[in-house]
Amino acid sequence: MSLHRLESADDPRVSDYTRLTDTSLRRLREPAEGMYIAESSKVLRRAIEAGHVPRSFFLADKWLPDLQDVLDAFPDVPAYVGSPAVLEAITGFHLHRGALAAMHRPQPLELGPVLAAARRVAVLEDIVDHTNIGAIFRSAAALGVDAVLVSPQCADPLYRRAIRVSMGTVFQVPWLRLQEWPGALADLRHAGFTTAALALEEDSLTLQELGAQRHERLALVLGTEGDGLSRSTLAEVDLTVRIPMQGGVDSLNVAAASAVAFWECRVF
Repeated sequence: MSLHRLESADDPRVSDYTRLTDTSLRRLREPAEGMYIAESSKVLRRAIEAGHVPRSFFLADKWLPDLQDVLDAFPDVPAYVGSPAVLEAITGFHLHRGALAAMHRPQPLELGPVLAAARRVAVLEDIVDHTNIGAIFRSAAALGVDAVLVSPQCADPLYRRAIRVSMGTVFQVPWLRLQEWPGALADLRHAGFTTAALALEEDSLTLQELGAQRHERLALVLGTEGDGLSRSTLAEVDLTVRIPMQGGVDSLNVAAASAVAFWECRVF
């Protein structure tokens, strides 16, 4: 175990952990530097179980016994330990879920092999709320979605809040960021997928009608929280689908809608 004690918030060795509450900074910095932050002992364990490699650990003394086996498994990876006050000064928040770890991002997956192994795919267009991203991944893992594809402007599934809300299932469900959008929908079609967008169009099928069609390969396309799917995307999909509502409600939160759609369209 390579243990290093922190005495100052200005220690340059822990720059990976500075200003973790600055979302704008972190969402640009982390992908550019090929890293992400795993928050909580449970999440970092799940990341390691998925084959992800830590670049450092960051924790208070009281969490050392709980993480001893993990630290021993990576004797050459530095573990930075400090008082709660010093750690909070570095990160910007109080660590109450255990250790943090700065992790190396895995190599991006390729679209062809991901689609070849899938029957149900979720496609996320420009969803920017990390809580929604994490919730969608958790539902995808629970309800049989084989892969998640995110548009170029979609929020980062490996942002720490998205990971935490997903309960680490973002490490479990294969995902990749699409380079061309909505052009990538043609790749899905060529791979044998029917593309179905959740949208309130005049000719939209009900979700029950879509589920009853029992498509062999189906991609469910979900749009951003405010405006929904773009017109250019709706022009490219094979069909649109809506969830019938009661009580004067016209739509659900995108994470809730995804769970309903994943369940109704699951592989039997």
